[in-house]
Amino acid sequence: MLPLVIVPTYNERENLPLLVPQLLEIPDLRVLVVDDGSPDGTGALADALAERSRGRVSVMHRTGPRGLGLAYLEGIRHALETEADVICQMDADLSHQPAHLPAMLDAIRHADLVIGSRYVPGGRIVNWPLRRKLLSASANAYIRAVCSLSARDCTSGFRCWRRSALASLPLHRIDAEGYAFLVQMLYEALDAGCTVAETPITFVERENGQSKLRLRILVESALLPWKLALSRGTPHATALDRRVRALRPR
Repeated sequence: MLPLVIVPTYNERENLPLLVPQLLEIPDLRVLVVDDGSPDGTGALADALAERSRGRVSVMHRTGPRGLGLAYLEGIRHALETEADVICQMDADLSHQPAHLPAMLDAIRHADLVIGSRYVPGGRIVNWPLRRKLLSASANAYIRAVCSLSARDCTSGFRCWRRSALASLPLHRIDAEGYAFLVQMLYEALDAGCTVAETPITFVERENGQSKLRLRILVESALLPWKLALSRGTPHATALDRRVRALRPR
């Protein structure tokens, strides 16, 4: 297995030097840092980490419009040009712990997409205030209801994809810019017939830096499920989501 992890960054200078060495402890794993023009020097720091990595870390410096979805799409297209057979996504702020990756990479042998989930048995959230937990749980319930999805954690950004599954998605149709990008990718994966597994993770609130959650991102996330459901309907979801339930760890 040749896994590659895409790590989008914007002002993560304090966190990236802690994250990358942990990732490189996983045999054969490669890291692609996609920096969105961070004004705090994250991009230059990523370059320095890459120089010391013996080819295991590469850096993409984005220009133009910023956004999580845009950064991921550019990173995914680049990753599909490499030899990686598993392509993963994770945040740079240490909320996603590299220690969970081996279990996710093991699960990808039996699924097209593995979600590191906060909401399956064994999953936890650490250091979130109650209002943030309620917002996240409500958002996931809302997305599942509108789009008829049964994945428990539709908004998790900690994911591993089989290369073949990711390559089969209509990436040209993905237009969400913020965290709604994660929902749209999951919807497209199910629409394409991909099997999905969820493995439990412990999600830890960031200690360094600031959250990128903004009102515009919340509005986009609220509107996207209706856009998906109304543009193509949801009849496909019931049959496809049986694959999610069958593969979710018990």
